[in-house]
Amino acid sequence: MPGILTVDELTRYISLLFEESETLLSLQVRGTLSGFKRHSSGHVYFTLLGEESRISCALFRSDAGRIPLWPSDGDEVLVTGKAGVYGPRGTYQIYARTIRPLGEAARTRAKKELMERLQREGLFEPALKRRLPTLPLRVAIVTSPTGAAVRDVVKVARERFPLCRLLVVPTVVQGMTAVEEIARGLFRAGSIPEVEAVMLVRGGGSRDDLNPFDEEEVVRAVRTCPVPVVTGLGHQVDRTLSDMAADLDAPTPSAAAEALFPDRVDLLREIRGIRARMGSSISREIHRHQMLLDGRVNSLVRSFERSVLIPAGTALERLRTRAATAAERVLSLSWSSFREAASAMDALSPLKILGRGFASCSSGDGRAVSRAAEVSAGDELIVAFIDGRAETTVRSVQGGSDTGGGR
Repeated sequence: MPGILTVDELTRYISLLFEESETLLSLQVRGTLSGFKRHSSGHVYFTLLGEESRISCALFRSDAGRIPLWPSDGDEVLVTGKAGVYGPRGTYQIYARTIRPLGEAARTRAKKELMERLQREGLFEPALKRRLPTLPLRVAIVTSPTGAAVRDVVKVARERFPLCRLLVVPTVVQGMTAVEEIARGLFRAGSIPEVEAVMLVRGGGSRDDLNPFDEEEVVRAVRTCPVPVVTGLGHQVDRTLSDMAADLDAPTPSAAAEALFPDRVDLLREIRGIRARMGSSISREIHRHQMLLDGRVNSLVRSFERSVLIPAGTALERLRTRAATAAERVLSLSWSSFREAASAMDALSPLKILGRGFASCSSGDGRAVSRAAEVSAGDELIVAFIDGRAETTVRSVQGGSDTGGGR
């Protein structure tokens, strides 16, 4: 038999049971707002009505600051938080963390109020929009890994720019947990090394499926992503706040992919055009530099002629003139010396003597005979004249002896 418990002990025991339940610690409860009141302390109190029951709710000041002004009695809402025991009254209640609109009227008011507040902050300013990478080589896709959206993006990327590597960040994009999932997925995608852009996409569906993309947590995650974000949320009629915060938004995932990935056909055409323009530009530059070079060469030639060749030619002509003058002077002196030497040699020449009527005499063996004493009667002699010679035989010799008699 159980022992006797005090009221406080029972209350603590029941509180412990609440705290041990995973379901009660993380709740999402749908209901209708009633008695919504903001207390001067900053806390918010309200009742959540069901078909046959109700439950009190408290939203403490630390969380109430994120709650906008839109909630009104009668709004259908989704409350997230945990269930616990409020001992002073002996009741259980929900300790809420967030309130999200579910009814059409409430959603419209909530979206308008959030949009105006974020606009005042400048979150949608065009100046904040970042340029998309020209040639994205690594792109993260935040979406459901099994949905049509990811297949559409992959197809377009392969057709237009197959060089890009696609990284899918699996994310729930609709339902009760979508808001937290999407915000977490954007954070993960932006943290992947070398990712140049993030795509937030989903396939077609009802307008209610877009509600997570109007939540402040998702909108701020889009804006604070460290790389450009492209949205393609599959709804061509209604633009979400996430679309307004994105760097580029498109009505469908395929359109988003076409906006992000360049068409390789266009790239090849552009490359060919660039190559042609570069060829023409290079040819013009080569021609221009050739003209400049020719001009410089001609200028250098003229300068060289003026500064070197002409002065050198003038100096060479002076040297030639001086050399010619010196050569003429040397030749004249040499010719005078030659004439003097020739005159001297002519004076000493035997032919000169022979020309005056004298003759020279030599023996038969070629020995010169200059004295009568050197010959005897009967010797054969050769007598040379100015114009020839004669052979003769000595018949007698007169003089040329010590006695002076003939032989």
